[in-house]
Amino acid sequence: MTIESPPLPDAEVTCANCQACCCRLEVMLITDTGVPEHFIEVDEWGCWHMARLEDGWCAALNRDNMKCSIYENRPWVCREFEMGDYACLIERAANP
Repeated sequence: MTIESPPLPDAEVTCANCQACCCRLEVMLITDTGVPEHFIEVDEWGCWHMARLEDGWCAALNRDNMKCSIYENRPWVCREFEMGDYACLIERAANP
């Protein structure tokens, strides 16, 4: 059985056209980067992760400009998720 990925978008991803798709993903906090406590939730197993609001988006996402409000203190997982890389393009294609 082969799992097919959705087709990737043709346009280059930039700050001007970023759709913040990564801000809908579950982000576990595995290192201390200084994320403010009010953006942290602890699940039933004691794992720390970024809080999400009722709309499913990360609580740290500024809805006015669709940029991270804690960019300098964003989690390690977010630092590793690079704009325009393969994982980003897959997420954009899956969530137009």
